[in-house]
Amino acid sequence: MYLNTATLLVVFYLNSIVSPVFTIRNVTLTIEPGTAVARGTNVTVRCNAVISSSGGEALSREYTIYKDSMKVYTKTSSTAEDLLYPLPDVRVSNTGKYKCEINIEGKQQASEVKKLTVTGLSKPVLHTPNVVVSEQGEVTATCRAPGETGSIYFYFYEDSNVILENQASSNLLETRFHLSRPGIHKIHCTYSVFVMPEVLNSEKSNTVTVSVQELNIAPVMKIFPQSKIYEGDHLTITCSINTSLQSSESVHLYLSQGTQLLSTAATKVNHSLVALVTDPGEFECRAEIGNVAKVSTEKISVTELFSAPTLTMSPAEVFQREYMTLTCKSESYAAERLNRRELTYTLEPPENLLVSRSAGVFTGKALPYDFNYTCVARARGIVKRSETLTVRPKVSVSTPKISVVGRAVLGQPFKILCQSDTGSLPINYTLLKDNAQLSTTSVKQPFEQALFTVTINESDEINKYVCAAKNNHRGHLLSKKINATVIVPLSRASLTVIPTLTEISEGDHLYLICGIKGTPPITFKWYRLGNRQPLLTNTSNINTMDYQVHRLSKEHSGTYYCEAINHANTVVRSEMVTIEVHLALWKKALIGGFCLLVVSVLVVVLVLYFKSKRGKREAAAELSVKPSSPKSDDSLTVNLTHNTEVYKAATGRLDRAADSVWSERPPEAASDEVSSVVSSEPDVEYTEVVHPQPVDPARGEHTHNLVLLLFFTLQMLNDYFCHSISNHLAQCPPCVPNLLTKTLLLCFPHIPF
Repeated sequence: MYLNTATLLVVFYLNSIVSPVFTIRNVTLTIEPGTAVARGTNVTVRCNAVISSSGGEALSREYTIYKDSMKVYTKTSSTAEDLLYPLPDVRVSNTGKYKCEINIEGKQQASEVKKLTVTGLSKPVLHTPNVVVSEQGEVTATCRAPGETGSIYFYFYEDSNVILENQASSNLLETRFHLSRPGIHKIHCTYSVFVMPEVLNSEKSNTVTVSVQELNIAPVMKIFPQSKIYEGDHLTITCSINTSLQSSESVHLYLSQGTQLLSTAATKVNHSLVALVTDPGEFECRAEIGNVAKVSTEKISVTELFSAPTLTMSPAEVFQREYMTLTCKSESYAAERLNRRELTYTLEPPENLLVSRSAGVFTGKALPYDFNYTCVARARGIVKRSETLTVRPKVSVSTPKISVVGRAVLGQPFKILCQSDTGSLPINYTLLKDNAQLSTTSVKQPFEQALFTVTINESDEINKYVCAAKNNHRGHLLSKKINATVIVPLSRASLTVIPTLTEISEGDHLYLICGIKGTPPITFKWYRLGNRQPLLTNTSNINTMDYQVHRLSKEHSGTYYCEAINHANTVVRSEMVTIEVHLALWKKALIGGFCLLVVSVLVVVLVLYFKSKRGKREAAAELSVKPSSPKSDDSLTVNLTHNTEVYKAATGRLDRAADSVWSERPPEAASDEVSSVVSSEPDVEYTEVVHPQPVDPARGEHTHNLVLLLFFTLQMLNDYFCHSISNHLAQCPPCVPNLLTKTLLLCFPHIPF
């Protein structure tokens, strides 16, 4: 017995501490009979959960139903049966999105969302307990939406106009309201159910007819005098009520003119005032009892005693400190009630400085600034003011100034500006030349300028222009004569070279003077033909300018020209000048002196040479005399040859074959020589033997050394000359270095140099 009990307790304990293993496989929500139903249908929301577990014990399941994310139903079940959420006799308020969620021991799973749509609203019902009310009474009305639930708004209408609207927490709304006027009124109601995000509207309810009875109450208003009312008359107005109504509510009376409340009282209102044309002519007497108001209105017509004055000025335009007249006048007045002399006029403000000359006429000088005037007319306590007249005295034009816009270029159009520092617009400007009008322009707007376009052909023509300005009845004001520099376009460009072209030598200082005719400042540019860039650019305020080259050399030879431009923007170019740089004068003199020296030395050498040659020939020659012929025409031939031993010994040139300097004479020469030795004796043949004298070898050697010494001396002079020239030139003149050598070789071809 005890053993079985203990066994059962152990089994129960083990079952309580060991939880079964489970999983939620699926949760499904269905709406029956469908997701779209008509109002009044019984709908069931079914939630089915498929769960797998390891034990046979039932699991505790917690079901929750949501509508539009809000919890609407919860139930806990330990069975596997589906959860059913009934919606009997559904209404449109049941429309929404439904979802089912299951929770087992903290493990949750939800179904998909399903939407239920319920269509159809019930017809509203309107009820009023009383269908006849007094004008000040209230109507009690009840509007009901049978069977509807949810958030409901009710609307009450008179015909198509909304009288009242309100929200109710149930399907019934009772309210009170006033009807605005007596008579028959037809009333109905509707309602709207809010099913987010939609609003569903019902049809119209039944129509109820309500009769409103008018109260027996009438306001009475009287105005004195009742005949023709003139401006300034005193008016008396009464406002009272005529009624037989016995009511606990008090009556209030209100008297008003236009929007201005004049007076108020309980039973009767009395009010007095002065009639004015400017005041509204409609008066209202209003009686109020509760929420009911009765109104009585009266209109009056007020005849104007005199019209509002008008203020005018003459002349229409006035200049500063000139006399003007202001006239103040009322154009009309009631002659049957008012004498013209009763009207008085004054000007405001009092410090206007104008004097009254007669009724409404004021004169004086215009102020130097703008001033506002107002005319005030008075008669029988009535005061009227004119519109404000602003007098803006004009400023007389000042003496104009005349000037050139930009630059005045001879022969080209340019503009002349005529302008006054002060003066009221419009201002008429006239351009004159030699007192003759050329053109007139009117300046009407600020910042507008009087510009005239002219062209002149002579420089002094610019001084003939003047300007006239006028803006009033006075005469023109003349400006001074225009004072402006006339720019003469450049012309006649010339390039002068100093020194003259034939005298330009190396080492000279060259001046290229560019001269031009025109108006400075002038920009000069010098160019060398073949170069794009100018050699020099300079601006001068005179018409000539030079470009200088110091220490001329052969490299400065070339073709030069200059260009010039001034403010007329016309470029002129000179003729091209070709410059050739000659040798320096001292170089020419040096070369000439050297050549003279060379010639002098050569002459001396030649003289010495020929003398030496003659001596040697006479000493070494062998004279041969042949027998003379018995005839007088036989010739005697003398042969002198260089092939003798004597000549070779004298010259020391035994290794060189020399040509004969003497050839056989012509017959004429031979006969002359023979005739000198033939006597008148009979022909006898003689033979003369001449023995040659020994020649001194030192004499030939001396001549040779003298020639060599002369050569070396000239060579030294040549080197000195070339060295001197090379200090000024890049190299020695090509005619100099070999001049000595060539000269000596020409004269002494048999001497090796």
